[in-house]
Amino acid sequence: MIVLGIDPGLASTGYGVVQSAAGRLVALDGGVIETGVAAPQERRLAEIHAAVDALLGEHEPDALALEQLYFGQNVRTAFAVGQARGAVMLAAGQRGVPCASYTPQQVKSAVCGSGRAQKDQVARMIKTLLGLIEEPRPDHAADALAVAVCHANRAPLSAALAEIGGAAR
Repeated sequence: MIVLGIDPGLASTGYGVVQSAAGRLVALDGGVIETGVAAPQERRLAEIHAAVDALLGEHEPDALALEQLYFGQNVRTAFAVGQARGAVMLAAGQRGVPCASYTPQQVKSAVCGSGRAQKDQVARMIKTLLGLIEEPRPDHAADALAVAVCHANRAPLSAALAEIGGAAR
């Protein structure tokens, strides 16, 4: 299974591609899609959409996993992140790639064992879990890889539960 993980943002959208095979996780790609702050918002969203579409075409993932929107103090940022999520989900929907969303706490718990883990702990665990030479940088790339790892580890259980649920009908 190949999972494209996304840490959405208008200025910086992190992405990470993870393959799960025979119980091992391997990082295939990771980085950040950056948009210019001076560009109109619709252009920035179009850039995010196009970049994610290209990643979907290149890696042909079985699923796309996104970090859910975290509502902090800044409502303006929350709206921008929500719009970036929409651009990402549109690209996946156009290609028929199923999407899953995880809260930051679910991702941290899946990767570090604690939903309260700090960003540096997440980066260290991603390095270890994926056998990387160094911690992924910037933070958005590490977070996106963590989202992909979270989904890759949860997918077998989710599939089994869906199968059980379907058999019970």
